[in-house]
Amino acid sequence: MLPLGVVTRENKFPDEAKFEKQLNELKRAGVDGVMVDVWWGITEAHAPKQYDWSSYVKLFHLVRKCGLRIQAIMSFHQCGGNIGDGVYIPVPQWVLSIGEKDADVFYTNKSGNRNQEYLSLGVDNLPLFQGRTAVEMYRDYMISFKENMSDFLEDETIIDVEVGLGPAGELRYPSYPETQGWVFPGIGEFQCYDKYLKQDFKEAAANAGHPEWDLPDNAGTYNDTPEKTGFFKPNGTYKTEKGIFFLKWYSNKLIEHGDQILDEANKIFQGYKIRIAAKVSGIHWWYNDDSHACELTSGYYNMKDRDGYRPIARMISRHYGTLNFTCMEMRNFEQSAEAKCAPQQLVQQVLSGGWTEKIDVAGENALPRYDRAGYNQILLNVRPNGVNKNGPPKLKMAGVTYLRLTDELFEPQNFKIFKLFVKKMHADQEYCREMTDLPPLKRSKPKIPIEKLLEATETIETFPWESETDMSVGGILADYLDNLFNKLFSILN
Repeated sequence: MLPLGVVTRENKFPDEAKFEKQLNELKRAGVDGVMVDVWWGITEAHAPKQYDWSSYVKLFHLVRKCGLRIQAIMSFHQCGGNIGDGVYIPVPQWVLSIGEKDADVFYTNKSGNRNQEYLSLGVDNLPLFQGRTAVEMYRDYMISFKENMSDFLEDETIIDVEVGLGPAGELRYPSYPETQGWVFPGIGEFQCYDKYLKQDFKEAAANAGHPEWDLPDNAGTYNDTPEKTGFFKPNGTYKTEKGIFFLKWYSNKLIEHGDQILDEANKIFQGYKIRIAAKVSGIHWWYNDDSHACELTSGYYNMKDRDGYRPIARMISRHYGTLNFTCMEMRNFEQSAEAKCAPQQLVQQVLSGGWTEKIDVAGENALPRYDRAGYNQILLNVRPNGVNKNGPPKLKMAGVTYLRLTDELFEPQNFKIFKLFVKKMHADQEYCREMTDLPPLKRSKPKIPIEKLLEATETIETFPWESETDMSVGGILADYLDNLFNKLFSILN
């Protein structure tokens, strides 16, 4: 994963020589390619349909020259306001200007605070943007991208288009924004109080025979714990008929949002040898609480007796898409016990759901890691039952994108372990580019009714995971020997 600001907010590609050197180092390490955010706020910054792809074309030429492939993220969100955001790139200025006159185009919490990271899905199909809907803006952007990057698509330099579906590019609501004071492990807040989503909910409640129902007013604030709220406390509102209706509506709107935009992406990129991907966030805090509070505020209606992720996987399956999931590196004991974190179980649930729905699953580490333990956890999740000497493993992820390319990664000790990680990702085999070749993308299958999608909320047994990977990059002993060698080296020099 390239730095967030590899192309600057001013649409410049500086440090070309430095990047070429780093890309060549990655190529020698056996890396297949790089992921890059293609920012809406940079390329359509000044006026509707006035696109400037020049810096990205220059970057893509350099990546191709270095023999690497590209995962391109259609980044329709703001950079800045999420964990790890080191630069600030807003959505296009002309879109922000529309938001100044109609603030309800942005996600809104109960207190009326607006979030400018991503347009509310309530305006997906409303022509509020100089005659275009939000979905039409996303569609037109992807069409222009295809037209300007056709060379890279046709020669299979670009092999993955990840479609931004929310904040941080993830299919979720912006329920835990640092810009509004959220700190880990707060439960977050529901983000459906703009006038468009309010109206949608009132219509849905009236159609269900409950015109008196309204959006939650007892779900707490960003940094609450579940038991401090009327909504998420034991036997709280989330367990009542009204609460269940709201949560279904809230999560279904998110699935429909993703389905509609992925359908547009599939139409546009159909026939090219690429993946279409959608990213789902790894919200592992409060996973072991009965309420799953932060998952719920983010739009994932996931409970002990209800799978909130498999319906998303089923939706993605109709587009021949890939589900990209985060927090691949995390282990339970490294996380806060008080926040009832369970990243390992969450990863196992989401990946098992994807495999059950017969789709490819890919992943990322959520936070920068340079240590062996983090790499080993990723490798375990990539092949939960290990390699198979007689053929492909029974279970394996389609790919992993490592977060992120930094100067720190290239420090000698860090890069030494990283290169070993890449080798183990390839199961100690020689790197083979052809192994990542793809068939042409087929047109999406017919729309799956929401009732059929929700049949996938039935919980299933997760696939079995080994306790540790059979492709380890080493452990405590390797760390000890490295430290010993480094000390001897420093003494001798």
